[in-house]
Order: sequence, then C-alpha cells, then structure tokens
Amino acid sequence: MPSESKNIFASYLRNFVFGVEDSLVSTVGLLSGVAIAGMQRKEIFITGIVLIFVEAFSMAVGAFLSEHSVKEYLRQTELTARPSVKNGLVMFVSYFVSGLVPLFPYIILPTAAAFWYSIAASLAALFILGVIGGKISKVNVYRNGIKIFIIGGIAVAVGVIVGKIVA
Repeated sequence: MPSESKNIFASYLRNFVFGVEDSLVSTVGLLSGVAIAGMQRKEIFITGIVLIFVEAFSMAVGAFLSEHSVKEYLRQTELTARPSVKNGLVMFVSYFVSGLVPLFPYIILPTAAAFWYSIAASLAALFILGVIGGKISKVNVYRNGIKIFIIGGIAVAVGVIVGKIVA
C-alpha cells in the first residue's frame, strides 16, 4: 500500500476504532450507572438516545477538527476540508451504530435483565473490535481482543460504582 493511501486508511481506522470503543464504553458505562441508580426504563432509553446523538456529533466534529488541524500543520498550508469530513463521518457512524449495542437490551427487556445483557453485549463487541483491529494491524488478535475487553470492563465497573454511590 503506498504511503499516502496507507496514511488515509490509518486515519479512517483510528477514527473507526476510537468511535466504536468510546461509544461502547461510554454508553454502557452511563446506562449501567443510571440503571443501577434506579432510573426507569423509559428514562434510561431517553438518556441513552440523547447521549448517542450528542456524543456521535461531538466526536465527529472533534475528529474533523483534529484531523484537519494535523494535516494543515504537517503541510504548513490551508487545505480543503473534504478528506477530514470523511474522518468525521467515519467517527459519527462508528459511534452512533456502536452506541445502539448497549442501548438495545433496554428497548426489549426489563431493566434488571437489560442491565446484564447490555454489559455482556458491549464487552463482546469490544472483544470483537479488538480481534478485528488485531487482524488489520497484524498483531495477536486474541491478545488485542482481551486487552480491549479488559479496558472496557474497567470502564463499565466505573459506571456501575458511580451509579451505586450516587444512588
């Protein structure tokens, strides 16, 4: 892969992995925290939807601005925004779609059951993300999957602990 196209792919990969990981971790962390604090299913759903929309947009804007700033810095000239917009879109879509993974159980299940299914689905998705990232990066796929699984698990624990303390 030529250097420029490899850099473009790396940029898309970075934004994809960051979007998926951040969405899964922050969404399941928040949902677990508010569920353990005793919020009702409808309130949990509304909280999740607002979080996913706001954060997907915020992360997309952040990806756009950071990628564009770095490219202009490296080239020391003003550049067209189109390539950076693509990075923002990758971030938005990856964050938005991934945020639905921990939210979905709260749509179809009672809160007590949804709590555990949401955590399990999110941790499984994090592991899969690690495996895919490992395969693309040509590193040990299982070690990479477990690493992201553990980091995500710690974030979920933080959400649950904070929810318990606040409740």
